[in-house]
This record gives sequence, structure tokens and C-alpha cells, in this order.
Amino acid sequence: MDRRLPRLERCAVTPYGRGAGSSRVRVFQWLDRVGADFAVGSYLSLSDAAASRLVRHPVSLARAELRLAALANARPRRLLLHREASPLSRGWWERRLLTSADFGVYDFDDALQWDRGEGGLLRRLAPKAGKTRVAVRHADRVIAGNAVLADWASRHHRDVVVIPSCVALEDYTPKASYALHDPPRLGWIGSPHNEACLQLIAPVLGEVHRRTGARLLLVGTRAPALGALESMVDRIAWSPDAQRAALAGMDVGLMPLAPTDYNRGKCGYKLLQYAAVGLPAVASPLGVNAELLARFGMPAAGTRDEWTDAVLALLGASTAARERLGRQARQVAAAHYSYDAWLPRWEAAMELGTVTS
Repeated sequence: MDRRLPRLERCAVTPYGRGAGSSRVRVFQWLDRVGADFAVGSYLSLSDAAASRLVRHPVSLARAELRLAALANARPRRLLLHREASPLSRGWWERRLLTSADFGVYDFDDALQWDRGEGGLLRRLAPKAGKTRVAVRHADRVIAGNAVLADWASRHHRDVVVIPSCVALEDYTPKASYALHDPPRLGWIGSPHNEACLQLIAPVLGEVHRRTGARLLLVGTRAPALGALESMVDRIAWSPDAQRAALAGMDVGLMPLAPTDYNRGKCGYKLLQYAAVGLPAVASPLGVNAELLARFGMPAAGTRDEWTDAVLALLGASTAARERLGRQARQVAAAHYSYDAWLPRWEAAMELGTVTS
């Protein structure tokens, strides 16, 4: 008698729940669009896997590990693994899940292969670099968020496809007015642990504030964390509704990045969000950002002087010039970085049409 569990047709495994940007963008938004049912395992369904969160949920942690075993035992016909299966794994869960499936796909959107455990005990005990390499080698196909990630993955796997992180333009309120606010509103959106990037251009922000009175609107967290910059900062906690209204109410978006290998692997999502709204922006031309800036017609800034000049130039441009720039960026985002544009290729990468019931 065959006592094995019934097989799953389609399964997606994510380290975070829908509230986390990475899992929402790379997994849940796709699943919302495909005409196929997926069983989804989202570990603790939290917005991140920080050790401070995990230790507060020991029972849930144990249950999450048991769920991974159940998913592997169900031997799914199609499996999508995003980033990592478990923050505790050193590669064993990633290998077991991907090899349990008839067709296992590994998806990643950050330079996890260069994340060797800096920043905390859990990250040192289970660094992402090792488990990412294991996942790439044991997947049947790898989906990379950009060419930098794909180039690395191609050294370890022969079947790698690039599908960028996409935006759903219907989730963003298009910018209706390009007349500057009084005072002007510089803007940034992101998670609390990335907010420190703004310190890279702190002198620039101070100078622009001195010259124009501009304030800095941050969408992501309400906790003050930027020291002297806080005197010019206004904060909004992230939510889908807050995101829609806040981005459309900015005058210039910002995306500074430090020139690290990890940042070179980023997928430029802040820039894509600004473009989805039609918001003019300035960014560091690092990794895929250089391509996005060129396509959107937005200024790239590497040095302090370049940042100051670029931000002041956008604030000093005519309303019509800012509107042309913003509308062009939104059109490019719709044509080249939207879910609608990439859905056929994502479905093909997952080989959804070949699953037998």
C-alpha cells in the first residue's frame, strides 16, 4: 500500500509574508495574476526574519520548520523558492525542497551570494551566501532579478533567466501636479534597515534645505534614526494606502547607495516605484540603477557635488519639465517593468502550462 502524502501540484516558499516588500514583489504579486492555485509556505509570515523577532516566537518557529518538512514530503510538481526557506538553514532546507519537486525554481532579487553574515548572530550562524549557492546548484531553473545576479548564477547553473522586479502601476496614484510644494518635498521610501543610506548624502540634504527650505518625507518607519537630519524629516509608516498618497505628493525622489558589491546586485525597486508614480528622481548609478536612470531620463549622481546639482536642478526646473520627465518614466515603467509586460515570461519560466493534474 502506498502511504505517501498526496502530491502538491504547485507550491511557493517564501521567507516572509505578503507584508515584506521582497516576497510581495517577487512572489505574491505574480501568484495574484496567474490562473493557477499555489500552496504558499511563508515561514512565520512576518515582515522580516530578524533574530529579535524569531526568539519571541519559539513555538511558531518550530511549527514553521515542521511545515517545511511537510512541503518537502508532499513532493510538489512545481516549486518556487524565493531567497531562502528558513533563516535557520545553512542550505539543507533549500536543497531538500528543490530536489523534492519535479521542477524546482529558485528566485532571488538581492546579492545574497555576497551576504556572508555581517550584522548579527543568526546571520553569522546561517549566512545567506552559502545557502544561496546551494539553492542555485540544486534548482532546475534560476530566476534572477537583474543581470548582475544572473551573471553570478550562470557560473553555477546553466539555466538562468532574468525577470526584473516589477511594479503594478494600478497600485500607485499617478502624480497629478508637478508644481513644487512650499516648502519642496524630497522623498524616500524603504525599510528601516536601509534608511541609513540617506546618511550618505546628509551634507547634500542639509545644503538643499538651506538653499530651498526643502523637507525630507520618509515612507517606511516612524522611528527617528537619522540624527541631525531629523530636524528636516517628516515620517509616514508604510502601508499600501500611505504609499499611494505619499509618493504622489513628493517633488523629487531619492535613492542613494553605497558602492558595495551587495548594492550592485540590487534591483532598483525604489526607482521603479518613483517611476510608477511619475515622480522625478535622483539616484546612485550603481548596478541596474544605471540602466533605469538612462531609460527614465533621470539624473545619476555619484559625488556630493553631483547630488547637490542634480537635486537643485530638478527643484529649479519648470513645472512642465518635471512633468515631462515624470510622465516619460511612468510610460517606460509600464512598457518594460510592469507585471503585465512580464507575466508571459514569468509563466514560461515556471513552466505552468506543462503541469499535469
